[in-house]
Amino acid sequence: METVIDIQHLHLYYGEFHALKNISMNIREKSVTAFIGPSGCGKSTLLRTLNRMNDMIRGVRIEGRVLVKGADIYHQDVNVELLRKNIGMVFQQPNPFPKSIYDNVAYGPRIHGVRDRRMLDEIVESSLRGAALWDEVKDHLKKPAWGLSGGQQQRLCIARALAVDPDILLMDEPTSALDPVSTLKIEELLQELKKSYTIVIVTHNMQQAARVSDQTAFFLHGEVIEFADTDKLFSNPVDKRTEDYISGRFG
Repeated sequence: METVIDIQHLHLYYGEFHALKNISMNIREKSVTAFIGPSGCGKSTLLRTLNRMNDMIRGVRIEGRVLVKGADIYHQDVNVELLRKNIGMVFQQPNPFPKSIYDNVAYGPRIHGVRDRRMLDEIVESSLRGAALWDEVKDHLKKPAWGLSGGQQQRLCIARALAVDPDILLMDEPTSALDPVSTLKIEELLQELKKSYTIVIVTHNMQQAARVSDQTAFFLHGEVIEFADTDKLFSNPVDKRTEDYISGRFG
């Protein structure tokens, strides 16, 4: 598979704190890549680096390169708004806007200039179908999004990300606030979404990483200790620290 994200010798500092240390990895097109590791090890920090969300944090300094389809996303000429349109983000807690279900999904396209009602209707329907939510909400599109269950709200947030037609989806522990049934629906959805999108997911759940991902990176103290195909990493890890973590000896 073609490399979509190429991370080269990346270092990230919060002031004097060295949070990410010399990270290099290639993330493949139309696959699911999981980041695992104990709390505070750098998983979410790296994820936010991939669409420059760390730019919003004061005192952050980055060295190295992040190439997306060969283009350096930290180049001074990059349009960050367009970058984030192309690289969508789904957060740990579902965060629907205080709007209707329809207006949540239509929000992004409207921001980017779509005004035609028929086109918006098509985008809303296709995005909700893409997030496996259409059949549950198609008769309630004008109702407030906050009336949905937690799992439905998270799928709505995925639909909202899909509505601006990204190539890449970043997901920061998207099921950690959900019940097991909702978690299963999201995991099944990931298998469908990777047919069209490149997905990077942070998860604290190793079983989830084993179930949903094609590649897995194990983080410890701001470093990538091991990065491999998921089956290989879980069945035959190269580094003893990886083996200790996935076998429950620490973390």
